[in-house]
Amino acid sequence: MSVPALRGLRVLISGAGVAGPALAYWLARFGADTTVVEVAPALRTSGFAVDFRGPTHLGVLEKMGVLEELRARQTHGGAMRCVDEHGRQIFRLPAEFAGGDIEVLRRDLSRMLYERSAERTDYLFGDVIANAAETADGVQVEFGRHGSRAFDLVIGADGLHSGVRRLAFGPEQDYVRHLGYYLAGWQLPNTLGADATPRQYNVPGRMVSVGADHRDPDRAGVFAMFTSRRLDYDWHDLDEQKKLIADAFTGLRWHVPHLLDGLRDAPEVYFDSISRVRVPAWSSGRTALLGDAAWGVTLGGMGVGTAIVGAYVLAGELAAARGDHRVGLAAYENRLRPYAARWQRGANPGRFLAPASRLGLRSRNTLFASRLGRRLLISSTKSLATDTGLPEYAADRTLS
Repeated sequence: MSVPALRGLRVLISGAGVAGPALAYWLARFGADTTVVEVAPALRTSGFAVDFRGPTHLGVLEKMGVLEELRARQTHGGAMRCVDEHGRQIFRLPAEFAGGDIEVLRRDLSRMLYERSAERTDYLFGDVIANAAETADGVQVEFGRHGSRAFDLVIGADGLHSGVRRLAFGPEQDYVRHLGYYLAGWQLPNTLGADATPRQYNVPGRMVSVGADHRDPDRAGVFAMFTSRRLDYDWHDLDEQKKLIADAFTGLRWHVPHLLDGLRDAPEVYFDSISRVRVPAWSSGRTALLGDAAWGVTLGGMGVGTAIVGAYVLAGELAAARGDHRVGLAAYENRLRPYAARWQRGANPGRFLAPASRLGLRSRNTLFASRLGRRLLISSTKSLATDTGLPEYAADRTLS
């Protein structure tokens, strides 16, 4: 039997969302010893639906053996109705608008990738990388709770606010640009009788929508967005986040007062800025970035699929280089950067979902109330899913 290309390579991945477990899966296929550290005490259950588009995304999912399971867990979402304060429909966008070829809940995807990788990966939940120092032959990592360990490579798959990027590349403000919006999500009892197609209500600079949970129709999910300068708040203070959201939406009509009542009792809230990440180089020595940490745009429609592709390419190029990080990391970036740039360039979903001015809101509503406008929008989202040729990497079949 041939020796796996990455046997003995010690890799630390920060982040157990989507990109991290996907990378752990592929690295194990090539024989690496992989550890994933995650600040949350367990897999996260919040977040929105995510979608995959085009043969490149689907091709990697098929190679991982998860494509059919994801099809079985589809939300069949993507459609959206925009309504006025009396609930009267302004326009409706069909499922092709946002649902892609497959749409699933982020929590379902995350758990599936975790389960696929957990047998051959050491997961450290409730911990962080406190410090990392590159040595002559590796990286010495200090954890918050698990002491000090040595690795050959460290990969930051820890999102827009990446701690690995901050430690190895510099402060967040050097790479993350605030795009003028914040978004939030929470769940509440579905006493409104909402169905699976979200209803969206707008005033200039603010948007709120509600739809039934695809798994449990007795629950409903709220998605909200508002314009704001960059806010300074404690990421770990749930009450402060709830106050910021409530302050932004207090006084609106439609079902907004009821949805804010549900916010007060929500045990978990997703809250973040809409931002764009641009990093001139995705690696520095033995440290590299993957997914949103390297090229993210909050709510960028192709982000999760591109992260899945990136995990496949990163592991594959390291294997093709027999673990030589200088060769493998450079090849990963050269192959993937043009692909990631297709959808990242210029994307700001806030401008579409919550136009800041009264004129902008009226223009959007008029455009998408027309059949031609809807066709143009759907065509533009499909054009981002243009295929790119997937390289073939010879994984150790005995581990598959």
